[in-house]
Amino acid sequence: MRADQLTDPITFHGEGPVFSPSWGGLRLVDLFAGDILSLTPDGTVTRRHVDTIAAALRPRLGGGAVIALERGFALEKPDGTLTGLPEVWSDATVRMNDGGTAPDGSFYCGSMAYDQRHEAGSLYRLAPDGAVTLALAGVTISNGLDWSPDGSLAYYNDTPTGRIGVFDWSPDTGLTGLRTFAEIPSADGYPDGLTVDSDGGVWVALYAGGAVRRYTPDGRLDEVITVAADRVTACTFGGDDLSQLFITTSREDLAPGEDPLAGSIFTVTPGVTGLPVTPFAG
Repeated sequence: MRADQLTDPITFHGEGPVFSPSWGGLRLVDLFAGDILSLTPDGTVTRRHVDTIAAALRPRLGGGAVIALERGFALEKPDGTLTGLPEVWSDATVRMNDGGTAPDGSFYCGSMAYDQRHEAGSLYRLAPDGAVTLALAGVTISNGLDWSPDGSLAYYNDTPTGRIGVFDWSPDTGLTGLRTFAEIPSADGYPDGLTVDSDGGVWVALYAGGAVRRYTPDGRLDEVITVAADRVTACTFGGDDLSQLFITTSREDLAPGEDPLAGSIFTVTPGVTGLPVTPFAG
């Protein structure tokens, strides 16, 4: 199956797409620009600058959004007002990268070093009351976090490992028991952002692989969506019935004119539906 190009190249490093009815459509980040882009069903694209880095976002319960910035978080009110929370760390060589909301309404987001040095990143949990705790240390490029339909499992990518990991999760214990869910050979690309469908299938974007793969709940590869851009970064389900898969791509490290569709958003209707995004409860 092949994805269709939905937009022109509109991002340098498109990441973190999220569909929410409270936003009236799709939002994503242009990470290194520090911008949040909104895409309405009629194809209109708007852009808002929020910080040096805009790494990830999710809707808030009651409206607005929680946003991961370079070294911490901000809360957006329904009217668009932004309130920054205290920085999580002071090391200017490390930035936020990707995240997702857990079934209890907390927001998990992971970090990485700008130079991608080994084990410089961590995964953090932002609780609804604003408290930040360390969930996992010693990761390199924290990426792709989403939960199974019943909320008992959380799928996670530390990109250079070449594996899709899976945790057990509960409100009382958080993320525990990290193990391998599926392996991806480096020749096929590197696991980046991911999303989970309503049947429990895990959809993984392959950076430097020009594809999105679906794995069954038992870890078996059963679908490949090809994308006409090499650096595929993330995917999410959206549309009125959550049947449309939106795919983001990047121009990172590309020369002018190389991979001309990179930075575009792509879409495909794969025959399964996604899960509604869990809002941040803070």
